[in-house]
Amino acid sequence: MAEPLAPALADIRSLLLDPEGLVRAVASGAARGSEPKWRRVELRPVELKAGRRLQVVAYDERQAHTSNHAYGPAAEAAVDGLMAEGFGNWHVESAKGTTQLRVTKKGEAQVHRDSKPVEAKPALAHNREKNRLLDPKDRFWQVLGLADASGAIKPSRQDKYRQVEAFVQALDAALKPDKLPADRPLRVVDLGCGNAYLTFAAYRFLTATRCLTVQMVGVDSKAQARERNTALAAQLGWDGLSFIEGSIAEAPVEGADVVLALHACDTATDDALARAVAWKAPFVLAAPCCHHDLQAQLKDQPPPPAYAMLTRHGILRERFADVLTDALRANLLRQAGYRTEVVEFVGSQHTPRNTLLRATRTGAAPDPKQVAEYEELVKSWNVRPKLADLLATQPAF
Repeated sequence: MAEPLAPALADIRSLLLDPEGLVRAVASGAARGSEPKWRRVELRPVELKAGRRLQVVAYDERQAHTSNHAYGPAAEAAVDGLMAEGFGNWHVESAKGTTQLRVTKKGEAQVHRDSKPVEAKPALAHNREKNRLLDPKDRFWQVLGLADASGAIKPSRQDKYRQVEAFVQALDAALKPDKLPADRPLRVVDLGCGNAYLTFAAYRFLTATRCLTVQMVGVDSKAQARERNTALAAQLGWDGLSFIEGSIAEAPVEGADVVLALHACDTATDDALARAVAWKAPFVLAAPCCHHDLQAQLKDQPPPPAYAMLTRHGILRERFADVLTDALRANLLRQAGYRTEVVEFVGSQHTPRNTLLRATRTGAAPDPKQVAEYEELVKSWNVRPKLADLLATQPAF
């Protein structure tokens, strides 16, 4: 139920200025008619040599700007300045519980309060480590088994942690606040979620850091994965996160605003991309895994003249098939009305499968030049991408 905005913001202000109770707060997004200077702002108390201070880390499109304010007039001025920016979302964790405030289109406050106290960090020491979107000491990493009892990421799980953190950074860059739904929860689907490390991390980031109301679903074909992940979500008390058992192509999900797929094997990535196109999902992020489909097609036929050296050796044929597959996927997504980028999302030391397809729906008609390039490429190599077959069954493609 909506509340008057002014008193709801006054409550947020009181929580922010409580040096003993505040654990962490995040402001993000824009209220209707506002254009905040910062993309996101994080606040927390820190202990410096001069005493306890309110630390404010404000993010623009390029970097983080950190300032520390003595409690009293200085902190009050800093908080009042942030309140005046017109942020659309506030997420505050404190000794009194968790408060989430979203400004509606009508200028009212949609507030969710959880009275369960949030424990402060063991130390309020000034943190000079690299700013991360997700705190590596956040409890959910321990629940997932990536962190040990002390809250440190296990050495054996560092690569997985780095992959997930990098994927979430790519997600953050893709989700522009003005493109997100303002009058309903953001619908996110992780297709082929497996153990759901990304699913949990993305949910935590979107709700705690981006301060969004989210309905997130993880899809996997294994009943064991659904049971495990559902139990962990219940343990964390994340009621906006659920899991279902089913194939990527046929899982009973009605639609999505954001589609994620991290290392769905072989043509499962194509199933995920086709499902996203069918839903007309505004945002798609997929990091492919193996590319056996085109590898097999290339192996069974001669290459175009003058290109035999690209596929003569098995290792070169395998790597070329990877590049060809993702190039064709990107082109098909563009033909389907998506602005598409193919980027490296994490260093190869953490995974050799570090290519990310990042697509944003524009609804643009296919570019005849891109269509011609696609047709020439598949004709030259005599291949048929799985994604092309899947999209061909969709009426609008």
